[in-house]
Amino acid sequence: MRLTDQELRNRELWEKAGIGLPRFNREEMIRATAENPGWVHFGAGNIFRIFPAALQQGLLEEGLEKTGIIMVAGRDGKILDKIFRPCDNLTLAVTLKANGEIEKKVIASIAESLWMGNAGDFQRLKAVFRSPSLRLVSLTITEKGYTIQGSDGEADLAAGPGAPENYIARISALVLERYKAGGPPLALVSMDNYSRNGDTLFAAVEAFALGWAQKGFTDQGFVDYIRDRSRVSFPCTMIDKITPGPDPGVKAMLEKDGFTDTEIYAKSSSTAPFVNAEEPGYLVIEDAFPGGRPPLEKAGVFFTDRATVDRVERMKVCTCLNPLHTALAVFGCLLGYTRISEEMKNPYLVKLVEGIGYREGLPVVTDPKILSPRAFIEEVLQVRFSNPFLPDTPQRIASDCSLKIPVRFGETIKAYLSDRTLDVKNLKLIPLVLAAWLRYLLGVDDQGRPFTVSPDPLYESLKGAMEGVCLGSKGPFHKILEPILSNPRIFAVNLYEAALGEKVEAYFEELTAGPGAVEAALKKYTA
Repeated sequence: MRLTDQELRNRELWEKAGIGLPRFNREEMIRATAENPGWVHFGAGNIFRIFPAALQQGLLEEGLEKTGIIMVAGRDGKILDKIFRPCDNLTLAVTLKANGEIEKKVIASIAESLWMGNAGDFQRLKAVFRSPSLRLVSLTITEKGYTIQGSDGEADLAAGPGAPENYIARISALVLERYKAGGPPLALVSMDNYSRNGDTLFAAVEAFALGWAQKGFTDQGFVDYIRDRSRVSFPCTMIDKITPGPDPGVKAMLEKDGFTDTEIYAKSSSTAPFVNAEEPGYLVIEDAFPGGRPPLEKAGVFFTDRATVDRVERMKVCTCLNPLHTALAVFGCLLGYTRISEEMKNPYLVKLVEGIGYREGLPVVTDPKILSPRAFIEEVLQVRFSNPFLPDTPQRIASDCSLKIPVRFGETIKAYLSDRTLDVKNLKLIPLVLAAWLRYLLGVDDQGRPFTVSPDPLYESLKGAMEGVCLGSKGPFHKILEPILSNPRIFAVNLYEAALGEKVEAYFEELTAGPGAVEAALKKYTA
């Protein structure tokens, strides 16, 4: 079975293989999208294809929408030639449910795929952005995509919007094209997984608008246009769906079913004609769409005000999911695990994340009201992390920990410090995770075997600061750890001023005592 429009006509073959097919006229959808484009998405990644694109497919199948999505690849145009165009922009979505069921469905809502680096495609995008029917532009380009620092952003500020190279500069140039066409309303919606993503997107676009206006490439009216929320909005969002890269086990399963489009294309990340992900998914969006929007609430999206989006995001990132994920990532690497789900069979690791979530996190959790924090944690621990069919690894989650720790743990520590009814000294497991992360940076597991530390922007400097510390080193470690533990950039607070620095030092000394010390400390402090 090939993933093409022609092959999909043999519906009996696909249905026999247990693969659901789209229930709408795709030719009509593609034609309607070409004539009246309504939604452009930047970022050809896995989460977009199995989540937002699937949501739009649901609306198409219910007859609530007539147009699909124009997907735009950013830096890597080869992904279109390798993955998308040979498959007619179709995706095979593989949902790995916790009960062992596997749902396979063809996602066909992408009407067209373009690459910003191709001159012809960029001209096509300009025409799309001039269209009054366009109302939604979404992004999943990762947090790194929003930077305007560096040579390409600085060059584009100086050279103007004529031939931009920076990701956001290109998007800004397209918005400028819309402004020149009369400035119809538009919503620019970041769906990337970080706090206040809409504000970050606005700041980046505004920087190019201001820079170009100051240099005479455009007028002040363009700046006013993107600042006018009745014309251009930048809603904040919270997105949550665990979507690992294409798994070799899923690949083999599909090939056994007769599906042949299984080539995995790996560059900065891995992509294939299929995407595998968990079943749960949450998308909460600030309801600020000056030109209207698809009725995505009928597909399960939460539309609300900005304050509620902030609360949902803070609930997830600071308490109910991300800190638990990071705790499992750090201890998982130290204890030799390669699957998050396998860690959830370890009763001491389960007690660790239950304690961090329920006992240490919930007392200061931000309650968004539209979702229950306790129920969210229960689903995370009982359904999501324990899903044996989801190929998620602690090594993936452990990447960029120095950027994650200030929010995932530092915000809880700050909340304890600001609440007079709570004593920060009662925190036991969060400091243990912080100490375990420093132990993890040694790159040696609990049995003394070396492993590769996941990418982290501060790894080299931290490794240098801890030079000489190894498994079996004897403390005290105050002179080595004090510059690290007192750094608010890493922990959001000075841990000594928060009365936790000495506790982390003591934990670290236990964790480095010798082989088996990590497991021993885990059992001791989760008892």
